[in-house]
Amino acid sequence: MEQTLIILKPDALKRRLVGRIIQRFEDKGLVIVGMKFMHMSRELAERQYAPHKDKSFYPGLIDYVTGGPVIIMVLRGRRCIEITRTLMGKTAGYEAKPGTIRGDFGADQTFNLVHGSDSPETARTEIALYFTGEELLDYTPSGTEWVFKTDDGA
Repeated sequence: MEQTLIILKPDALKRRLVGRIIQRFEDKGLVIVGMKFMHMSRELAERQYAPHKDKSFYPGLIDYVTGGPVIIMVLRGRRCIEITRTLMGKTAGYEAKPGTIRGDFGADQTFNLVHGSDSPETARTEIALYFTGEELLDYTPSGTEWVFKTDDGA
């Protein structure tokens, strides 16, 4: 099963949306296999967002994600990255469709509530920034057989 990194950003915590956002991922059948509550250091934020270093929004992004506590999660499930990115919606809340996290709770480009890995390679890199292998649990919740068909090879 695929894994992805999800960050609930400071605005999600400050607006008390954590439970509602996590519920959407769990309602879809994804499994939380790791979770941390922390303040992201500038150094860690710079490593996390290194691919954006030369973009104009980079300094503000670093200030934003280090401006309050965050929740870091690893989710697991079939097509996990595709599913989480669909659930999150477009980056700018004013462009995101209703029914998505950003479409329902976001109105801004900067304050966009949540980060999710965009590819399996990125997910592996990002997960390694926050978790050791021993910190990720390998378990299957009851009822999973009713979420992901296991014999179709997909």
